[in-house]
Amino acid sequence: MGTTLITALDVDTLEAALAVADRIGAAGEWFKVGKQLFTRCGAEVVRELKARGKKVFLDLKYHDIPNTVEQAVRAAAGIGADLCNVHALGGPAMLRAAAQAGADTGMPVIAVTVLTSMDQAELTAIGITATPAEAVLRLARLTRDCGLPGVVCSAHEIALLREACGRDFLLVVPGIRPAGAGRGDQKRVMTPAEAARAGAQYIVVGRPILAAADPAQAARDIQAEMRGC
Repeated sequence: MGTTLITALDVDTLEAALAVADRIGAAGEWFKVGKQLFTRCGAEVVRELKARGKKVFLDLKYHDIPNTVEQAVRAAAGIGADLCNVHALGGPAMLRAAAQAGADTGMPVIAVTVLTSMDQAELTAIGITATPAEAVLRLARLTRDCGLPGVVCSAHEIALLREACGRDFLLVVPGIRPAGAGRGDQKRVMTPAEAARAGAQYIVVGRPILAAADPAQAARDIQAEMRGC
């Protein structure tokens, strides 16, 4: 099973996002549009990336009442997103509504389990006594049982989820840092090779590519690292 790189466009403007996409060119097919960029630029950034032949992971982590999330998923598909996500903590009714919208539109919808910035202390602070791995496993099983094809998870939970949810369960893994790169605010991280070896279908990388002098080469280096794992 191969692993695909998604470049996170964590920038402030449409112009900056498209400049990154253009500089990466053929070295990158998938791009993540998150809250920072989408709040500033809206659907236009998705449409412009699609016009360049790119695929878009719309990372807005919908978490609301079931009908609102269902309609948001339909809207994401309507503007051209190829993948979007919701929060598994929204509960079974919300997850089933998202799954129905995904099935109707043909756009995969995945669920966020535990943010990669959260460790045991962060979970305890919000009243969750489970370990990060235990919380991820419970939420991933709930996601699967509600009809969604996969989750966003830390690389440290890949093997656990492979065993619990099967080889076809879609795992999108942020918190990836090439060897020698800084961790920033991520606490549960792995290198691209480690994540690929563990079985991630997609990895999400932002700062190590965006801050590189040559983003296209940085993307190619990450892909080569995954192929050689």
